Parts: sequence; structure tokens; C-alpha cells
Amino acid sequence: MREIHVHKIIETVKNLCIDANYYLGDDVICALVDARQAEESQVGQDVLDQILENVEIAHMEKAAMCQDTGVAVVFLEIGQDVHIVGGDLYEAVNEGVRQGYEEGYLRKSMVKNVFDRVNTKDNTPAVIHTDIVPGEDINIIVAPKGGGSENMSLVKMLPPSAGRNGVVDLVVKTVCEAGANPCPPVVVGVGLGGTYEKAALLGKKALLREIGSPNPDTELAGMEKEILKKINDCGVGPQGFGGRVTALAVHIESFPCHIASLPVGININCHVARHKEAVI
Repeated sequence: MREIHVHKIIETVKNLCIDANYYLGDDVICALVDARQAEESQVGQDVLDQILENVEIAHMEKAAMCQDTGVAVVFLEIGQDVHIVGGDLYEAVNEGVRQGYEEGYLRKSMVKNVFDRVNTKDNTPAVIHTDIVPGEDINIIVAPKGGGSENMSLVKMLPPSAGRNGVVDLVVKTVCEAGANPCPPVVVGVGLGGTYEKAALLGKKALLREIGSPNPDTELAGMEKEILKKINDCGVGPQGFGGRVTALAVHIESFPCHIASLPVGININCHVARHKEAVI
């Protein structure tokens, strides 16, 4: 049994909040560079040039890439042989978010209640997803999620008869009708199966994959390519100004489901596809 003090969790979450907002992943940068080369529209090319310049400025100046520094979505994979000492795990995560958003000069976007809209002033509470896994480490991923892209996401309970084509059509329709709202070029996470809430979580977890990495299942990998092509054929383009590149990638994750259900969770990420990871 390995002990991990909550102070280590607080420090790690704090740093991940800052790094995720300052430094875009190499895989996303490479995808944006490839998108710039593939884009045929002059306006679209100019937009992608500005996006890449913004990423570079954020890195050099240690500043947030986007003013919407998002909900702090935190994924925890906790080894079953870990003993957390010194305090409450979720309180530690929230304290890390609190410190990270304050020290990193990151916008606080969380409100206490969906109706009164009073800001919590420290971007807590985080949205925390926890899995218990073998081992004696804690893997932490912080994935700040902006409101514009999150608002365009969808969970739909299709009938099983909708089949593969129904899923493809739903994802393409959802992304293309979102237009400029999620700040394209987007990354699309699709969760298939499970239950209502499981499909949504699978869609969000799909966004954590390296950009463009295919699903190991060949059928799902083929769906990813087909959906991506159809989205990019719809002409929304970078930031909605028209062009060939509306999405950088489509990632699908799946889970078994009930015989009467075909749950589909579509979670859209903006071009600032932020997430950072650490193991303690």
C-alpha cells in the first residue's frame, strides 16, 4: 500500500490547470499545421494562421490561449493500492483548481446555480470523473472545457434500427448545424453504447485521445474516417468562414448496451483542444 498526501494532488492539479490553458499539445498543433496545408479557402488559411500565431503567443507569454478557460474537468485513475492521506480527495482536487485558476490568471466561469448565475469566483467545483484501476499510482488528467463547444454537444437515444448510418448521419448533422459556435476546426468525440450518461462520458473521454489516432476496432476506425470526411465536406470551415477544414479529427469510443437502445453521445471540442496529464 502506497500513501499519497493530498498536498501532492493539490500541487499537481494546480499545475495541470495552468499548463493545459497555456500550452497546446503537440498533436493538436501538428493537426492545425496539417489543416493549414489542406485548407483551400484564403480566408480559412488566414484564420488558421491566426490560430497558430495565438498558440505560439500563449506559449511564449505564458498566457491563456482562450479567454474561456473552461470548466475544470478532471479525470482520476486511482490505483487500488493507493492510500490517500492528509485530507479529502475531492477537496484536494478543488483546491488545486482554485489555486491554478488564481495563480494562472485564468477566467473563473463557474456559477453556483443554473438560475441565479452567481459566480463562485474560483472556478470550483471541478467536474470529477473517477476510475479505480490496478496499481499504486494516481493518473490525473485536467481537460478545461469551454462553454461554446460544450453547448453544441448532444446525447441522443437512437433506436437500434438506426444502425451505423443513423449514427453517422446524426454526428454529421450535429457538427455541421453547430456551424461557427464551437470555434472550428473542432475535434469530435463520439460515445456509443452503455446508457444515457455512459455515452456522454465516452464521448468526452474520446477527446483525450491523441488527435487522429484511429480506434483499434477497424469498423469504428472506418466510421471515424467517414464522419470526418462528411463533416469537412459540409463547408463550415475554420471559425465558420467557409473552407475545407471544419474538423481536425473524429474519435469514437464504444461500450456494450441494452438490446433496446443505441445511445449516442457527441461531445465537441473547439480547436483549443486542451488537456494535460500527470502521474503521481
